[in-house]
Amino acid sequence: MFGKEEGTMNLKIGVIKGDGIGPEIVTEAMKVLDKTAARYNHTIEYTQLLMGGASIDVNGIPLTDETVASAKACDAVLLGSIGGDAKTSPWYQLEPSKRPEAGLLKIRKELNLFANLRPAVLYDELKGACPLKEEITDGGFDMMIMRELTGGLYFGDRKTVCEDGVMTAYDSLTYNENEIRRIAKRGFDIAMKRRKKVTSVDKANVLDSSRLWRKIVEEVAADYPEVTLTHMLVDNCAMQLVKDPRQFDVILTENMFGDILSDEASMVTGSIGMLASASLNETKFGLYEPSGGSAPDIAGKGIANPIATILSAAMMLRYSFDLDEEADVIEAAVGEVLKKGYRTIDIMSEGKTQVGTAGMGDLICSFI
Repeated sequence: MFGKEEGTMNLKIGVIKGDGIGPEIVTEAMKVLDKTAARYNHTIEYTQLLMGGASIDVNGIPLTDETVASAKACDAVLLGSIGGDAKTSPWYQLEPSKRPEAGLLKIRKELNLFANLRPAVLYDELKGACPLKEEITDGGFDMMIMRELTGGLYFGDRKTVCEDGVMTAYDSLTYNENEIRRIAKRGFDIAMKRRKKVTSVDKANVLDSSRLWRKIVEEVAADYPEVTLTHMLVDNCAMQLVKDPRQFDVILTENMFGDILSDEASMVTGSIGMLASASLNETKFGLYEPSGGSAPDIAGKGIANPIATILSAAMMLRYSFDLDEEADVIEAAVGEVLKKGYRTIDIMSEGKTQVGTAGMGDLICSFI
């Protein structure tokens, strides 16, 4: 990765623009990456990859083995969005294993992306967009949801059968101690760089998998005496996220709970268009994507919010390339644009200046 000159790097980045608004928002993130690389004398080598509906249109399947191999040859992958309108798109006439989202599950498994990081930050400038009362969110909040991504219910055995004339479906929720231990270690490592507090979320009053989860998390916590560990049942956590989101630093949880809680957290920040995410394996490799969907209803209109994708690119620089200063500069540029009153339509409020997708990308570049 390192270039000829000391301090410079050549970043090998795979790019999956994807479906819906994906191409628009990824284009802006690439623009910001290019501007940042130029400032710090880095070079970027992009490899364009197909996944989701875009891959179905060309290859007949949502993810090819060749694409997986190309992704593995990169240092990191930037992803836009996957999927389309389930009611109208021909992609959803296919069997589930050949639909766009199947590609996302496959690439997570193939690349061993077990750790999903979803920061949920309420910018002070956007507190008016938050649906919670201002006294609850005064001063903003900043949490990181650590979601285990390759185990649990979504990857367990499943079947639908007819038993005694009754259609019956089975889904298996399975975790072993090694899967729990590695996500717990990653969660505690990140807590050490933040406010040193981990809230482990489970359903240990009902589920055996959660009881094992709690046991292993406590074992890992013993190696991090500076970090405060608390346990919280998932239903209580769902309530606490809207009652007092400021109490959370790192939320550590399993796959399905993390899926649900991170979407809830996204809405209390004011817009899902603001939320970045990273999915990491046991090396520095990661897949970086916005937390929102493909929004096919607004695709091509130039109004999508690219900030989540741009912040995902900043996470890429931080976690895959250890370029913390460069990541800080991008995040600061986003903050400056918001302070100046520029907004895309999803976060627009009275007295602010509305801009489109490309306009927001240009503005953020101007502060780098």
